[in-house]
Amino acid sequence: MSRTASPTAQDFVPFATAALDFHRALNVPGGPLVTTRAELDALHAHLVSLHGLLDAHAARTGRLVPIEGDQLSAARTRIWQAADHVHAAYHAAPQPSSGEVPDREACQAGLPEGAPELTICQRHQRAAHLVRRRTTPADLHAPFTGLTRR
Repeated sequence: MSRTASPTAQDFVPFATAALDFHRALNVPGGPLVTTRAELDALHAHLVSLHGLLDAHAARTGRLVPIEGDQLSAARTRIWQAADHVHAAYHAAPQPSSGEVPDREACQAGLPEGAPELTICQRHQRAAHLVRRRTTPADLHAPFTGLTRR
């Protein structure tokens, strides 16, 4: 079994990176800007997708090269933490129609603000299921990954 991907495999990650850079350059001006709930939802979707990609790499790589797998697992954990913070930021942002800020705990109930606005909560709950299977609570709350720089 080869450790590297086929050279003919299409790598779309650079395109995703370029799209994010392009989005930032076009949509985030130099001055102050309040991030919209729609953008936070899109960023959360991106982070959850990246979490899934890192999870797949960590699982495959960890069986062949445990040290590299540990590093990828640590990165996966930090991406989940970022997604969790973006999810919290979404709930801290005022609703566009009323200006109200809902409680984050209301997310546990499913769709506290109604569909389709809270697809972010459904996505977050689905991803949290994977996180609970792959990560310990201590890993999620540790301020440091435990890994040392080489």
